Amino acid sequence: MNDSTDLAGVRAKAETLIEALPYLQRYAGRTFVVKYGGNAMGDEKREREFAEDVVLLKAVGINPVVVHGGGPQIGAMLEKLGVESRFVDGLRVTDKATAEVAEMVLSGAINKQLVGAITRAGGRALGISGKDGGLVTARKLSRTRKDPGSHIEQALDLGFVGEPIRVDARLIDTAVAAGMIPVVAPIGAGEDGHTYNINADTMAGALAGALHAARLMLLTDVAGVLDREGELLTDLTPAAIANLRAEGAITGGMIPKLETCVAAVEAGCEAAVVLDGRVPHAMLLEFFTARGAGTLVRAE
Repeated sequence: MNDSTDLAGVRAKAETLIEALPYLQRYAGRTFVVKYGGNAMGDEKREREFAEDVVLLKAVGINPVVVHGGGPQIGAMLEKLGVESRFVDGLRVTDKATAEVAEMVLSGAINKQLVGAITRAGGRALGISGKDGGLVTARKLSRTRKDPGSHIEQALDLGFVGEPIRVDARLIDTAVAAGMIPVVAPIGAGEDGHTYNINADTMAGALAGALHAARLMLLTDVAGVLDREGELLTDLTPAAIANLRAEGAITGGMIPKLETCVAAVEAGCEAAVVLDGRVPHAMLLEFFTARGAGTLVRAE
């Protein structure tokens, strides 16, 4: 490789840094809440790239808070232990045995695996769950479904599946002030004394709202929110989301993700992003370039 080629490469890198400068200035000292999905775990390359991106965010003055899932790993451990899983409308019923396994997997193996990846990338990570320091108080999740025959709404009992009702962010603030990267397992304690398994997207959204985060980022396995023609919708508001849902353009698993985004921005998060975590360095492309890499949701 000759000197002119080397110089061109250096110039390209310099231009990338210059493009990122206004975003670095804008978000310095702000908080980003990032939900990292269980489906991405186990892929060493993707996990390493994710950890490097998180450490980079911290290095340039942004305060990342990571919330992780772990559904596939919980399922694998339940099967290994011979604990039978029961599903209602595609949702796992979390009985006492299942709840104990979920906490073991989420707060134990997965949490520490991710802490280790961030540490190897040069960061200082602190693994916690929503139970630590009273971070998240939860209650039993209430869900209903329509009876196929009578069309009457019926209550679903999903066991120890919960939703956040209160966030005390002092533990997060303390960890961030100490230069650490909080890595949060989606487990919360209820006022009734029970431990609840919380959907990781929902957990991340609750933290983003309570922390008044600059961004909530939901890493998923699709490009973002697509219209009926399969084209990426880059900017949405709660009203636009409601219209798309009424038209049937938003269906399936994207509905609860967008509900989380709307709840977060209405609770004080500046904006939420749904983007494809399979794309290398998707977080950096979203935040530090004019192009972006997913669907951005802002309040009206």
